[in-house]
Amino acid sequence: MSHSPLARRVCLILVSLAVYNTAMADSRPLTSLEGKTMGTFYSVKISGDLPEDKAHLQQEIDALLEQANNDISTYREDSILSRFNRYQGSDPQPIPGGMADIILVAKRIGRATDNAMDITVGQLVNLWGFGPQKQPVTIPTQAQIDDARQRVGLQHLTLTSNSKGEWLQKDLPSLYVDLSTLGEGYGADLLAQLMTRKGITNYLVSVGGAISSRGVNGQGMTWRVAIQKPTDKENAVQAAVDLQGYSISTSGSYRNYFEQDGKRYSRVIDPSTDHPINHTLVSATVIAKTALEADGWDTGLMVLGTEKALKVAEQHGLAVYLITKTDNGFETVMTSQFKAFLQQEAKP
Repeated sequence: MSHSPLARRVCLILVSLAVYNTAMADSRPLTSLEGKTMGTFYSVKISGDLPEDKAHLQQEIDALLEQANNDISTYREDSILSRFNRYQGSDPQPIPGGMADIILVAKRIGRATDNAMDITVGQLVNLWGFGPQKQPVTIPTQAQIDDARQRVGLQHLTLTSNSKGEWLQKDLPSLYVDLSTLGEGYGADLLAQLMTRKGITNYLVSVGGAISSRGVNGQGMTWRVAIQKPTDKENAVQAAVDLQGYSISTSGSYRNYFEQDGKRYSRVIDPSTDHPINHTLVSATVIAKTALEADGWDTGLMVLGTEKALKVAEQHGLAVYLITKTDNGFETVMTSQFKAFLQQEAKP
């Protein structure tokens, strides 16, 4: 799902610890494959021998992610999702199983976050200029915002399943579904599933800010990744985590914004206000069993803000790490579940 220039959301905010710990030599072969997808980059690291030719594996990866774009991208006019958004009727429309999986997770997290994670917010996303179109020359008027709001709401979207497949239905003809906030997690899970199908048991795969892992790295240790500091300095490390075979995703607002008339506007829309978020939470990191889950939760928590996000995270037993901007810099807070993954915290 192609996004605006190399990404509407935080890209590669999760970086391999190899970025700042390159002295340790590998004890086993490490294969790396990289490429572009969904307006960002993907990376595949495999520890151990490859079961097939590297070039052939690269082709399979590219084809898999290309199909995902053809299914769920709002930046491709002929994608299945774009055709659904253009459809002005109310009859159920057939969709791929992968898209149905995304929507199921999105609706569940939407309910858990009081609709802070809302995949039907596309009309507002487009109005504010964060969708396939360019950013607006002027900030939308309240009348325009009110009009777009009438075409938003998860309650207007129904997912059904029968012997013939998965079906998506809307009771508002102009409802616009945007899966961008879950695309990277979905892509990372697709890569992880591909590795498993091929019998590869030691890998670290990522799409943008979503990472999935299994097994061990070149040193025989579980994969470790770093959470990037919310600063302009590239690859400054805030904290390091030991994934232990889990997935991780980060959403942030400190690089994901535009400025107009001296005011900074985040590119993350709060469905409760119909405006870009306006609070001090600058980064939300979630560790979950799948990258799709982590990607969905980090968006919802990012919209909620620190206090509400922490409350929801505790209620649902989530492994969450939040970075909040203060007058004196940044503060961090995490759930007890996240502490189990924390390897070390970087010094200020």
